[in-house]
Amino acid sequence: MTSVTKPVGKTNVSVTSLSFGGASIGNLGGVVLDADATAVMQYAWDAGIRYFDTAPHYGRGLSEQRIGAFLQTKPRGDYVLSTKVGRVLSPGSAMDEADGFVRPLPNAVRYDYSADGIRESFESSCERLGTHHIEILFVHDIGHYTHGVSGAAHMDYLLGSGIGALRDLKQAGRIGAIGLGVNESQVCIDVMQHETLDTILLAGRLTLLDREAEADLLDLCASQGTSLVLGGIFNSGILATGPKPGAWFDYAPASQDILDQVTALQSRAEAVGLTLAEASLQFALNHPAACSVLFGTGKVSSLKRNLAAANKDLSPEALAFVTT
Repeated sequence: MTSVTKPVGKTNVSVTSLSFGGASIGNLGGVVLDADATAVMQYAWDAGIRYFDTAPHYGRGLSEQRIGAFLQTKPRGDYVLSTKVGRVLSPGSAMDEADGFVRPLPNAVRYDYSADGIRESFESSCERLGTHHIEILFVHDIGHYTHGVSGAAHMDYLLGSGIGALRDLKQAGRIGAIGLGVNESQVCIDVMQHETLDTILLAGRLTLLDREAEADLLDLCASQGTSLVLGGIFNSGILATGPKPGAWFDYAPASQDILDQVTALQSRAEAVGLTLAEASLQFALNHPAACSVLFGTGKVSSLKRNLAAANKDLSPEALAFVTT
């Protein structure tokens, strides 16, 4: 499963169906030691994962720095990298925590979706990653989910000049594919009315529990040839832990309605011989719109467990459950 590759949109970029997400090794929610970050990336590599995703946001450059250092030991043509633009880092002060990341690098951050901001962010990411080119460049967290009412101004910058900068980078061979990295479907639809995207990293909106993307986005992706990279497949944890008291959904404690929905899904999964986590992962892996599914963890044990679930043989009944 890990060595299977799929094309990204209509580009020449192909990615492994399983990919390594770099948020956790940016110290999301807790410190990951350098040795542990290296160990989990090496385990992913040994398992055949060759697509690594990161962003300046993850530990204010820490994730990019760690992934860059690890991949310096690998031939550049043997892996695919994606990172993100929209946040520009600059030297700042040391801090204990920022945006949910513990002990991030001492960088200040500003949002900038203009051409200048995108170019600055891209070049800084290349420096931290130790590369001249990035296979996939995602515009990160554009839209209402992150920015609220100020999202309209950011969108104006993106559509006014930012998209042009992305096209220029692609034309120059510095990037291979252009996409969005977001937590909502509507902003994808909004951008796609102006610009065809090669790919979208969609977190949490096409899962066993949350099917928001099915309403309009999937048909648009199919018509434009846009591939999905699926992140957040456990919806912040509840699809991994089950409907336990205090379980999290979409970055907050789950409501009773969500707990009830997950209880029903868990019963259906167990009836066909799957755990809830296995069913959630297999739903993502078997979705025809997905070119890759992100595993984001700083622990070898978690990655090992997810890989076992990804490689599980499915009965006809189980396959029917995760594909309907």
